[in-house]
Amino acid sequence: METKLTRITELAKMNPDTVFTSLVHLLNEENLKQCHHELPSGKATGIKGVTKEKYGMKLDDNIKELVKRLKKKAYRPVPVKRTYINKPGTKKKRPLGIPDHEDKIVQRALVKILNSIYENDFLDCSFGFRPNRSCHDALKILNVYIEKRKTNYIVDVDIKGFFDNVDHEWMMKFLKHRINDPNLLRIIARFLKGGHMEEGKYFETDKGTPQGGVISPILANVYLHYVLDLWFAKVVKKHLKGQAYMVRYADDFVCCFQYKSEADAFYSALIQRLQKFKLEVAEDKTKIITFGRFAEEDGKRNGRDKPDTFDFLGFTHYCGKSKHGKFRVKRKTSRKKVNAKLKQQKEWLKANRTMDIRDIMDRLRRSLNGYYNYYCITDNLRAVQTFLDRVRKLLFKWMNRRSQRKSFSWDKFNLFLRKYPLPHPSTKVNIYDLKKDLSYIL
Repeated sequence: METKLTRITELAKMNPDTVFTSLVHLLNEENLKQCHHELPSGKATGIKGVTKEKYGMKLDDNIKELVKRLKKKAYRPVPVKRTYINKPGTKKKRPLGIPDHEDKIVQRALVKILNSIYENDFLDCSFGFRPNRSCHDALKILNVYIEKRKTNYIVDVDIKGFFDNVDHEWMMKFLKHRINDPNLLRIIARFLKGGHMEEGKYFETDKGTPQGGVISPILANVYLHYVLDLWFAKVVKKHLKGQAYMVRYADDFVCCFQYKSEADAFYSALIQRLQKFKLEVAEDKTKIITFGRFAEEDGKRNGRDKPDTFDFLGFTHYCGKSKHGKFRVKRKTSRKKVNAKLKQQKEWLKANRTMDIRDIMDRLRRSLNGYYNYYCITDNLRAVQTFLDRVRKLLFKWMNRRSQRKSFSWDKFNLFLRKYPLPHPSTKVNIYDLKKDLSYIL
């Protein structure tokens, strides 16, 4: 499959107008088996309750039957099982869809095909769910745009319920720009309209991307490539006098402008643009702020002590200064993310406080290391250290509630931490260290 995908990638790169008419044959036994093996084990099961291990016990037979249904156009995805998880920082619940294992196999194969075509089409401003690109890369590029370019205003935009409101008709139109294989398009359309099961009842899906499906991110990128990225690059920027830049990670994006009037005009045009494609701006989460090397002076003229801040990818961005007194963008973990993570730690410790202490500490170390890998970036060590201190206090509190008698005084607790130390934060990501493969963007 890799050889054939490489060939598709080469054709897509050579001619941006190439339309692929024969792709569904790639959903063959060999490739689908490979996709099965690549899927992680131990995941929650869908409606049929089939695990990866159970499916793999008769893998050859199951895959043969799957390919037969695909060829006869009889394959239909099973409705996803809907469950709800806590939404970080709020009391709301977020719907989560759990697809059947066999549907995950087909989706993974589709993702490989779509990536081989569209990775050449996607613009440099797009970072979400793409090979060799990460949240940290998006933050690094945004940092350059603000510090090294003529950025004076930030348009911080939130699309209201994007993944739940993608229009299916527009989605299929966008795909047809590059794909004219009716059999492959039919399978994608069936995933879009696959529906979900909740408390034993079936609900149709007339909009949105497949919940919990591995195909959702690539479909979202295709949708926003046509709705937003191309429009910003080919239409918006061509009518501007000043500089403008956009950094997008999935449906989360920030736009930088040199002039206030052009930032305002863009925001007004954006509302109309999104409406055309059945989307809308979350006005309570969207704002235009003065931000950049002149933001402090502008704030003082308007009676503000400090420039405004904005949140992007879990960090609050604020105007600061270097050791030499020059303007610098600085970042700290957003309050919403800190509170959500602390709440998660508290609930886990409360529920598992009677567990073997070595298991508790092992889980806590792994959790903290994961947190450090993302949030330990330039200028954010102090905020991460504060987070660690609060985790220690939570640990002290709930370890003392393992029984009716207090287990620890502070002195004994500190001795305990010497025996079972928690990892200390250190900078993992230098925001000024641009990878060679990203430097061309600038």
